[in-house]
Amino acid sequence: MMLLTSCASTKQISYFQDVQPGGTITQTVEPTVIKVWPKDKISIIVNSKDPMLANLFNLPLVSKQIGQTSSSTGSSSQGVSGYTIREDGCIDFPVIGDIYVAGMTREEIAVLIKNELIERNLVKDPVVTVEFLNLTVSVLGEVSSPGRYNIDRDQITLLDALSMAGDLTIFGKRDEVLVMREVQDGRQQVYRVNLCSANDLYNSPVYYLQQNDVVYVEPNSMRTRQSTVNGNNVRSATFWMSLASLLTTITVLFVK
Repeated sequence: MMLLTSCASTKQISYFQDVQPGGTITQTVEPTVIKVWPKDKISIIVNSKDPMLANLFNLPLVSKQIGQTSSSTGSSSQGVSGYTIREDGCIDFPVIGDIYVAGMTREEIAVLIKNELIERNLVKDPVVTVEFLNLTVSVLGEVSSPGRYNIDRDQITLLDALSMAGDLTIFGKRDEVLVMREVQDGRQQVYRVNLCSANDLYNSPVYYLQQNDVVYVEPNSMRTRQSTVNGNNVRSATFWMSLASLLTTITVLFVK
């Protein structure tokens, strides 16, 4: 009985069970690049051969507040001034004024500002760098380190987020990982992903995450049993071990 339970558990724990070494996976989902939207915050830094000229287009650095500490789950914006995208999708950029950036990637924003600076003859040789400041994903449930994690790249996958959270614990359901994504009108679209199947994972519409996505790993039946009072219910191993011990004791007494 214990051997059968062990085999069943292995099938529920191992990732990518439908692929073999040397095999291939056909991905039908287009890679998704992070785009910024209202309320997102970004930093924009302009550099050129003339530092004094470039500084006209850079926001000043802000000193860290007393008691503020860095953390893997905290904001990466400490000490850096940024632009919060307004509800109309614009930012107010020095000298140039309002620039519409909603729905654009980091590269697209950098190219747009660079072209504006050159066309207006403001900077001849600008190098524009755009970084995310407050973009995060949340990972909750049966993972080693639940929390909110910063997005510091143009693409972030579900595997990236789970890796940052220290992977699933032994008590997490691998075949039903929940991903909640905010869509229009404040509604949440809910998806389920099976990590045991590579094809299901790589072809899921939420394989590539977006900012504010919430990843939740549900507890398996073993964790559910442990959460009961003292773990002593009819489904727990402790219950059956206690019952077996009692029956053994009674049998020995009757035999004597």
